[in-house]
Amino acid sequence: MTQKKTEAEFSRQQLRKLTLDLKHIAKHLPDTPQAQRLFHKEGAIHVFKDEATMNKVTETIMNRGVYMGRIRGHLRFSHRFEKTIGYRIDRTGNRIPLYCAEMKIRGDKYHVIPRTRPSG
Repeated sequence: MTQKKTEAEFSRQQLRKLTLDLKHIAKHLPDTPQAQRLFHKEGAIHVFKDEATMNKVTETIMNRGVYMGRIRGHLRFSHRFEKTIGYRIDRTGNRIPLYCAEMKIRGDKYHVIPRTRPSG
């Protein structure tokens, strides 16, 4: 799959053929060294509740995610959940519940991110 794919060319079956980009997993899970590094660098992090939640979010986006277009070099699919899927944690210790997530696709790889709202 090339980066030139458009919305019309993406099917749910094609989403399932993508490969999980392993280098992005740990920075979106709580209490990992990668998340802590990102927290110290950025001052805030968006993390899933746990790995099981991240996997459920991935499955939901593959089945029902809405195509958002190409934003900052990635094709994106988004979904809003009824229940909290994670938290935004800032330097002051605030934990804002997150209900949105995105799947970012570049080439034949993807990863999911909990978000406050879809990119746009």
